[in-house]
Amino acid sequence: MKKLSLLFITALSMSYMNAQDISDAVRYSQDEVQGTARFKGMGGAFGALGGDMSALSINPAGSSIFSKSHASISISNLSTKNDINYFNGVSSSSDNKFDLNQTGATFVFNNMNADSPWKKFAIGVAYDKVSNFDNFWNVRGVNTNSQSIGDYFLGYAQGLRLDQISALDNESLSAAYSDINKVYGFGNQQGFLGYESYILEPNSNDDANTGYTSNITGTNFDQEYTYATTGYNGKFSFNASTQYGENFYFGLNLNSHFINYEKFTDLYEANRNAGSLIQSVRFQNGLSTIGSGFSFQVGAIAKINEGLRVGLSYNSPTWYTISEETTQYLGTVRNEAGSNVSQIIDPFVVNIYPDYKLQTPAKITGSLAYVFGEIGLISFDYARKDYGSTKFKPTSDTYFSEQNGIMSDVLKSASTYRLGGEYRMKQLSLRGGYRLEESPYKNDSFYGDLNGYSVGLGYNFGNLSLDLAYDHSQRDYNQQLYSVGLTDAAMLDTTIDNVTLTLGFSL
Repeated sequence: MKKLSLLFITALSMSYMNAQDISDAVRYSQDEVQGTARFKGMGGAFGALGGDMSALSINPAGSSIFSKSHASISISNLSTKNDINYFNGVSSSSDNKFDLNQTGATFVFNNMNADSPWKKFAIGVAYDKVSNFDNFWNVRGVNTNSQSIGDYFLGYAQGLRLDQISALDNESLSAAYSDINKVYGFGNQQGFLGYESYILEPNSNDDANTGYTSNITGTNFDQEYTYATTGYNGKFSFNASTQYGENFYFGLNLNSHFINYEKFTDLYEANRNAGSLIQSVRFQNGLSTIGSGFSFQVGAIAKINEGLRVGLSYNSPTWYTISEETTQYLGTVRNEAGSNVSQIIDPFVVNIYPDYKLQTPAKITGSLAYVFGEIGLISFDYARKDYGSTKFKPTSDTYFSEQNGIMSDVLKSASTYRLGGEYRMKQLSLRGGYRLEESPYKNDSFYGDLNGYSVGLGYNFGNLSLDLAYDHSQRDYNQQLYSVGLTDAAMLDTTIDNVTLTLGFSL
C-alpha cells in the first residue's frame, strides 16, 4: 500500500531529477557570434585586436586599445530556417525577429604621470546576447522502426512497483500525479501517466508488480511532432583593463549570466495495427527554465612590432543555478469492444523542481592579427573548449552523477576557428569573415560542425560610426524526440541569417 501521507518519505525521496540531459548542458554551454556589426562582419576574430565593444567578450584586454571613451548599440534581424526529415516525412519552417543584441560603453583614462609605465586604464560595462533560443518546427512521418510513444512510458515504468505509479482509491488523477512526483520523482510520474492512460498493462494487478507491457502494438506508427522554443542566454560584463608600456595590454571581465528558456513539444501518434488496444495518443510537455550564473575572463594583448599583435585569453567555467518548472498533458483513444473510449489526463499541475547547478566548460582563446597601417588588417582566433568537463551539480545526486559520466563519454573537446579581415578606404571600411565551430559530440553525424561566413561595411563620421553586417551559418543535427523509449530523431538542416546594424560613439 502506498504511504504518500508520510512526510519523511517525501524528504528522503526528493529528487533533483527532472529531465535534464546532455542536450540541456550543451545548449547552455555554447555561444554564438553575437555583438556589434564590425565584430560580426569579421567573423568574431577579435582576440588580438580590441578596440570594439564586442571584442571585450573575447579578450577583456581589448578595452585599453581604445584611444578614447566609446559606446555602441546594436540591433539585429535574425532569420532561422529549418529543413526537417523524419522517416521520409519532410517539412520546413522559418522564423524572423528583430532584437537588441548588444550595448555597452568603455571609459578610458590616460595616466597623467608621464614617468609611469602604466599608460592607460579603462573600465566598461557591456551587455551581449550569447545565444538565441527562438525556434519552431513541425514534422510528420511513419515510424517504421517499431518505436512508439508507448516505449517512452514503458521505459520509465519497467521495474517500478504498481502502487508507486497508480492513484489511490478515490484519489483524483491530478492529486496522484502531483503526489507521485513529490514522493517518488519524475520517472514514477511518467509511469503513472502511462498506466492511468491505459498505455501500460501490468503483468499482474497486485501492488508489488514491477513488470509491464505496452498496449500499443505493431510496427508502423503515424507520428507528428511539434517543437517550439523561445528565450535567450545573455550576459552583463564588467570590464577593467590597462596598458603597460607601449606594447602590452591586460584585462579582466566579471560576467553575470542569465537564462530564460521555454520549450513546448507536442506528439500525436496514431495506428491501425491489429491487436493494438490504443489507437491514438497526444502527449504534450512544457518546460520553463530560469537561470543565473557567474564567470570571469582574463586576457592579454601584445604588440610584437608595428603590425603584428598576439592575444591570449581564458574564460572560466560558468557556474549556473537553474530553476525549472514543467507541465504535461496526455490523451489516449482506445478500442474497447468496437467502441472508441477516450482517457484524458490533464492535471493542471505545475511541477516545480529543486534548483540545480550546472558548470559549463572553460575556454582558452589564442589570437593573431596583422595591421597594415591605415590600409586594413587580418585577424585569426583559435579557441578550444572541453565539453566533456561539463557537470550537473550536486554530483552526489545519483542521476546527475550518471549524466556527468555520460557527458564525459559522449562529449569531446571542440575547436573554433575564426578568420576576419578589414580593408579601409578613408572613412569607408569593407569586411569579411569565416568561422568553423566543431561539434561538441564525439559522434559528429549526430550533431554536425557549424560553418559560417560574413560580410560587412562601415563608415566613420569622426566621433560617430555606422556599421552594417550580414552573417550566415549552417549546421546539420539530429533532434531526438525523447531521451527514453521513443529515441528516434528528426534530421534538421538549420540555417541562420543575421543582419546587424551598429551605431558607435566616441565620448
